[in-house]
Amino acid sequence: MSYGNVYVASVAMGAKDEHTLKAFLEAEAYDGPSLIIAYSHCIAHGIDMTTAMSDQKVMVDSGQWLLYRYHPERALAGENPLLLDSRAPNRKVKDFLLQQTRFKMLQKSNPEHAKILWQEAQQDADTRFRLYEYLAQRKSVSFPAPAETPPAPPSPLVTVK
Repeated sequence: MSYGNVYVASVAMGAKDEHTLKAFLEAEAYDGPSLIIAYSHCIAHGIDMTTAMSDQKVMVDSGQWLLYRYHPERALAGENPLLLDSRAPNRKVKDFLLQQTRFKMLQKSNPEHAKILWQEAQQDADTRFRLYEYLAQRKSVSFPAPAETPPAPPSPLVTVK
């Protein structure tokens, strides 16, 4: 997104399948490079694969994974190119993390440390959401094309003795 000319989307099909479809259609239609970052659950995470898609919804609802689309053509139309498609988090990050065996093990093996890490993970998710919310609400700033500058006159030859 920092390049300004790349279509970028973050998707999680289990959270919002229509958002995922829209991102793929926009990325395909965009005349330039496109990047879609898609969350993919994995059995190695220690999750119940029969509930994996609904687990993605909990992940997005907690703010642990954000849904957004960055469309450079919106900037050309004077609009903010970043669209934050996630709503404000309404679940705790801990709700998402405890769906996975790898994080449940931390709570069993070191509950005091786990409590600190849950708090830090929640702070990170809250901060990230506020940042993306801020960026998506900003008014678009367009910069005029640089004027063509005339070439500098040739420098005089100087002879040194």
